[in-house]
Amino acid sequence: MLTEHRITELDSGLRIVTEAMPSVRSAALGVFIGVGSAAESHDEAGLSHLIEHMLFRGTPRYASLEIDQIFDAMGAELNAGTGKESTSVYTRVLDRHLDRAFDVVADMVWRPTFDAGELDAEREIVLEEIAMYEDDPQDKVFDVLGDAVFGDHPLGRAIIGRAEVVAGTPAAGLAAFHGARYVPGNVVVAAAGSIDHDALVAMVGDTAPAAGAAAPPDVHTVVELKQRSKFVRKDTEQYHVCLGAPGLKRDDDRRFALRILDNVLGGTSSSRLFVEIREKRGLAYAVYSFSAQYATTGQVGLYVGTRPDNVGTAMGIVNVELEKLRQDGISADELERSKDNVKGRILLSLESTVARMNRLGASVLAGMPLMSVDELEERIDAVSLDDVLALARELYAPERLSVAGIGADEAVFDKALAA
Repeated sequence: MLTEHRITELDSGLRIVTEAMPSVRSAALGVFIGVGSAAESHDEAGLSHLIEHMLFRGTPRYASLEIDQIFDAMGAELNAGTGKESTSVYTRVLDRHLDRAFDVVADMVWRPTFDAGELDAEREIVLEEIAMYEDDPQDKVFDVLGDAVFGDHPLGRAIIGRAEVVAGTPAAGLAAFHGARYVPGNVVVAAAGSIDHDALVAMVGDTAPAAGAAAPPDVHTVVELKQRSKFVRKDTEQYHVCLGAPGLKRDDDRRFALRILDNVLGGTSSSRLFVEIREKRGLAYAVYSFSAQYATTGQVGLYVGTRPDNVGTAMGIVNVELEKLRQDGISADELERSKDNVKGRILLSLESTVARMNRLGASVLAGMPLMSVDELEERIDAVSLDDVLALARELYAPERLSVAGIGADEAVFDKALAA
């Protein structure tokens, strides 16, 4: 069972959410900021990610190396991540170190120096990361799919950013971007584990700035539904292929049915795509489906990586399985297995303080309700066969599907799609 969470909102608009777990000696702490790649213009593409890196490069009180040494001495983890719609900085520490850890993390988030020398060094690291990413077709194909599904919408751009922006934005520009978005009303502090809520609220109040100007609104709200095909030629041993389409926004009540649908199609080792393409025919090592939800839309899709001679066969099986799904839906046995799988994964994840902290922070930042386990199970159990069938017919309709591929010869890709 989930223990009861507590939420406090400061006068500045900053929110603190916690969940106490008395049986543990550690605490997971995260700061969630409502800015990611989807809030960037073309000329800003990559600034959210670059700032995430720069948070570790020092503050007026803590040098970069000192930050590393402090967390190493505590035996603690410290990391950060940038997404389409948010950035987070998070740590997991022994409860006796929480005050010290929060003091450093808060300084990193609110007061990074953007020192020119440190920025030049970090630019090179991020540019190497971009180059590394470009060399990995199994990752890059998802950004090619994003471009195909979302077109010119910022959701279609890579989170990692554009090399020109990373290389060319001066420190002042980076500081201005940070100052406009890292404001209290756009931030949530979340913690789970051995936590005293009132003590954390006091710590946050002592370190956070006063209310700042509201973050710039996201004007990129309309996603054009258009079928596209994108291919990137690269000398690879495999062809990496994705099919996808716009999905459900994060507050859509059908999101529970979508989890069931995704599980049955390609989300588990007993799913249809995994069994038919990998287990029965040995056509791929990696094959799976996926989904994501955002504020105004979402994405559904599937991936398969296979050798040139197998691309046509594999995509033929994908087409057959999607058609079966659209025509007949799923069986009663598949529905029950998938429900049990989803509930089991939720419950198992809640044994982790980090998973609980992430759930708290992401939900509150997005304005989503924090449901109890009982409520979650009720929503999952309420999903019917008709719910899944209707969703499959809507989201995976052939006219909605875009396709992305990476491989050595576009003709092989085109032939596989035409088969």
